[in-house]
Amino acid sequence: MKVELCAASIEAIQLAKKFNFSRIELCQNLEQGGITPSPGLIEYALAYGVETHVLIRPRPGGFKYNEDEIEIILRDIRECKAIGAQGVVIGALKEGGLINENAIALMMEQAQGMAVTFHRAFDDTFEFEQSLDSLIKLGVNRVLSSGLARNVDLGLPILTEMKSYAGNRIEIMPGGGVNASNIATIKKNVQPDAIHFSGTEKYLLDESSMFSETVLKVNEDKIQRLLNEII
Repeated sequence: MKVELCAASIEAIQLAKKFNFSRIELCQNLEQGGITPSPGLIEYALAYGVETHVLIRPRPGGFKYNEDEIEIILRDIRECKAIGAQGVVIGALKEGGLINENAIALMMEQAQGMAVTFHRAFDDTFEFEQSLDSLIKLGVNRVLSSGLARNVDLGLPILTEMKSYAGNRIEIMPGGGVNASNIATIKKNVQPDAIHFSGTEKYLLDESSMFSETVLKVNEDKIQRLLNEII
């Protein structure tokens, strides 16, 4: 089972290297679920020697994108490919909780040669079998999911069904609320191809500044505890 760190900072990239993570999902603004990181951060992660899969998400919120937003997504995918990222993490939906197959097909065309993960937009769909069939047909490599639920604890039964249904056709990677108390259970019950977590906690950044912000900051001890539970 591979282990993926959701990395939204220089410190997270460094810890991914230190603990020999299989790969990272690189993003920024984790406080709003993550958006596309800057080219500079992507280049930093690659130069640091970490396998880097880049989140392509132009804005916070849901995943029904208009034509202009899809064009930005396609441009970002091309930029990631030019920089040398090993993968991208994408997602787009239509009304009714359906995969936007036309948009994903365009993204897959731009991402040719890179690994592709469909992100937790999957959890805004309603029929996991239909959604998985769509992604398999499109050639997506893996899906990040909490089992169509707000977190992996609630979605554990569906994640188990998803892994059984997917077989070897697409990888299933649980994520969303993975912590030291549930990661071993997820590994045992779902038997996933990979597992995804951030190991973060709320932190008041630059407290003395008038521009201080509460952010999600990676915690090395939390990451160590998570990894200890799945050895």
